Amino acid sequence: MVMLQLYNSLCFSTSAICPDLGHSVSSTSSPALKSFFRQACCVVLISACLWSLSACAAPTSPAPTRTPTIPPPTDTPTPTIVWFPATATYTPFPTATVQPTLDQRPGIGALTFSDVFSDSAAWLQSRTEEGSVTVVNNELTIAITEDNERAYLFSVRTQPVFMNFYMEITASPNLCRGKDEYGLLLRVSPGLDYYRFSLSCDGNIRLDRVVQGQASSPQPWVLSGSVPPGAPSTVRLGVWAYGEEMRFFVNNEYQFTVRDPLLISGSFGVFARSAGDMAVTVNFSSLDVYEISGPPPAKPTGTPTSTPTE
Repeated sequence: MVMLQLYNSLCFSTSAICPDLGHSVSSTSSPALKSFFRQACCVVLISACLWSLSACAAPTSPAPTRTPTIPPPTDTPTPTIVWFPATATYTPFPTATVQPTLDQRPGIGALTFSDVFSDSAAWLQSRTEEGSVTVVNNELTIAITEDNERAYLFSVRTQPVFMNFYMEITASPNLCRGKDEYGLLLRVSPGLDYYRFSLSCDGNIRLDRVVQGQASSPQPWVLSGSVPPGAPSTVRLGVWAYGEEMRFFVNNEYQFTVRDPLLISGSFGVFARSAGDMAVTVNFSSLDVYEISGPPPAKPTGTPTSTPTE
């Protein structure tokens, strides 16, 4: 309705503003042409008015933005981070006092006896169907012949008699295999009671006690890395004996200890035994005996101590 009134007013004003145009058109044109020119003039005026109004209109202000509300601080404290917490006081573990290595052959003194096997009469010699025991060329040789299964030959030196001593002797098996045995007799009595230190040809060792012909084993068979298996080979046997205690060595390496009060003195001997029906041959040489100055020292007992370690 407002636009219609504006239109009519403008059209009326057009007649006043453009009289010449209306006069020139009315004198030469038809009524339709006059109406067309009048309407066109109105449109132009309306457009000009609208443009003027839009230019004079107040600038549009931007929409207000919401300011975020900051919550007030609370009274609840935040936990404090402990970057380096306290640790418990260090308590050292008790450590055992290290004891010095025990000397397995204590108190060895001067050489008191040596036998290079030059006197054949000093040792018991024999020759049987099972084999032979001979002393020749500074060696005592035990030879067991074939076809004599479980044959056992030995030889004893009756003098001198020893009680406390350290002795060594060399054994050299030439024919030996498997469970064949050879070794040393010690503390041999006149009634042929003795201890027998045995080495097998497969690398095991043991100690037997023979009393009145009955054998027992204070130390049963045990594998030894010091005994070379098979033959030919050479080993140095050693025995440290004081009272009832005896310690055994092979090639200067400690093997085991036996305590037995039954036989405390005697002489020495050697032996060989076949496990099957194959021949066995072992040579023995270089017997040396040393004195012992006293009993072995008591073993130290370590008491644990609380020693801090860094």
